[in-house]
Amino acid sequence: MTVSQFKDAKAAERFHTTYEQLLDKLWPASRTLLDVPTRFGTTRVVRTGPETGDPLVLLPASGGNAVMWHRYVEALSRDHAVYAVDTVGEPGASAQTEPIADGRDAAAWLDEVLTGLEVMDAHIVGCSYGGWIALKHQIDHPGRAMRLTLVDPAGFAEVGWRFYRWVIFGGMAGLAPRPMRPWLSRRVHNSAILDDDLMALMRVSVGFRRRLPKTDVFADEELRRIRVPVQFLLGARSALHHSEQVAERIAELIPSARVEIVPGSGHALSTDEPELVIDRIVNAAALGGAAGSRTRAS
Repeated sequence: MTVSQFKDAKAAERFHTTYEQLLDKLWPASRTLLDVPTRFGTTRVVRTGPETGDPLVLLPASGGNAVMWHRYVEALSRDHAVYAVDTVGEPGASAQTEPIADGRDAAAWLDEVLTGLEVMDAHIVGCSYGGWIALKHQIDHPGRAMRLTLVDPAGFAEVGWRFYRWVIFGGMAGLAPRPMRPWLSRRVHNSAILDDDLMALMRVSVGFRRRLPKTDVFADEELRRIRVPVQFLLGARSALHHSEQVAERIAELIPSARVEIVPGSGHALSTDEPELVIDRIVNAAALGGAAGSRTRAS
């Protein structure tokens, strides 16, 4: 297994130029760029916010990086130190040097990042693939994170044709002329294609060769080991899994979990309902009294 990298120097330069321009344009607050060494490579972290407050660590979805959280940072960083991570092996400002072979390696990478940042008692927010990593980390390295918020996380079903079709159609729709995209967004259930900046970054990511492990399905005994408060935000129309089935399994295996199925939303929940997701992250401290609950957003 090789490491993720751009196909050539020209593709890398084109991506990094756009990435830096968008970070300057979109990041709503002052920021500090941190490069954290790990055995898998150097990890770029964008830090924003005060020194006080429980730290928030944001992990992007597959193919994403810190820029995907640009609509979240202002609200989240008012009372918290926010660490937006460019996952090693994804297109971003991190540089992978060693393969990440499986979920255990991914969990070890995250633990080394948190150690390098000297972050304890973190609230980890993971979207899709990032949610899978966050859960793997909690299973293998309990005690570092005090709570999790997982936005339509992977790892609860085998990735099948529904998801790949959603990815392909979404990618094609993202290349369509801007006036057509609202209609296409409704057809393919992917609101991310309406974000022109994220689409610009996606287009310059085509020269990136991603070499990260596929998400495996969590075993029952793994999920039973979760003890910290976890809130799961699931898109009712997710192409990744059947959310009702996932909610039932979580309720059975993770007593500390709160599950919310968001009607009308799909796997692109972070762009479908950013205000709802921000609200749930900010109010996650109340999870202790809501463990084991299940709700539907109105």
